[in-house]
Formats: sequence, structure tokens, C-alpha cells
Amino acid sequence: MSEPTGKYSITMPRDIAEAARSRSGPSGLSAYVAAAVARQIERDNLNELIQVAEAEHGPITDDEVQALRDQLHHARRGQANGGAVA
Repeated sequence: MSEPTGKYSITMPRDIAEAARSRSGPSGLSAYVAAAVARQIERDNLNELIQVAEAEHGPITDDEVQALRDQLHHARRGQANGGAVA
């Protein structure tokens, strides 16, 4: 079952609207814009969570970010190798 929908009027630059329309595919412009707004809401929520965490624990360092990226890369390689960690 899909979520209830409403009809809204928005204003955006013509070049952005045309680029979105050309990329929207068979689902249409409304679905494309809805997905983009949903992604932005997810980003906003994540940024709020980061702000709360940094206020409580201090900002994360570049070294910590790199260490987490390395862990993620290592885990992805393990998945690609059928679960074997390389």
C-alpha cells in the first residue's frame, strides 16, 4: 500500500525542472521530485543527529573519519569476496 499523496505547486528554476523532467523516466516528475525531497530530509535528519552527537562528544576528527571509511571499505571487500575478509 502506498502513502497518501497530495497535490502541491512548487516553483524552481526552469533549467533544474527540465533536467529533472528529462531524468524522471517512466515514474514521472512527481515521483522524481518526491524521491529527491525524501533524500534531502534524510540528510537533514542525519545532520541534526551529527550535531547532537558532536555537542555531546565533541567533533569527530579527520583521522576518525578516515578510520571509519577504511573499516567500511574493508567490510565491502569482504562482502564482495563472498564473506571472506581480504
